[in-house]
Amino acid sequence: MYEPIRSPSVHTPTDGADFPHRSREEELDIQLAGHLAALLAVTDELGLAEAGDRIAEQVARLRGAPPARHAGLTDAAPADLHRRAHALAGRALVVAASRADTTAAILAAERMDAHTAALAATAGPAPSGQLVGAH
Repeated sequence: MYEPIRSPSVHTPTDGADFPHRSREEELDIQLAGHLAALLAVTDELGLAEAGDRIAEQVARLRGAPPARHAGLTDAAPADLHRRAHALAGRALVVAASRADTTAAILAAERMDAHTAALAATAGPAPSGQLVGAH
């Protein structure tokens, strides 16, 4: 009744593919290096040289070459830069944890803590607990 399909499915992988394949670990390395490189750029813009050096070491370890470093100034407020750095460190922490990279995970967690503390310091005194406008 029906004629059988004679051509291979487009979903069938070919054995002689002429494009490179990367393993999951290699993909995670690339992703982690990218997040750390972005964190490095923000860290350098904040002028945190020691932290930047530690991040650059991890990027070099993952990429096999030292990252290009420059402080591309964005004229962003320090609080905005700390928020951006905190988010980037969080992304790096997630990827580092998924690839079981303890060194990068510890570094990312430390950077998250440092940026949280910097944000708390720029926020001013803590609220007194009283409601505004309450009588």
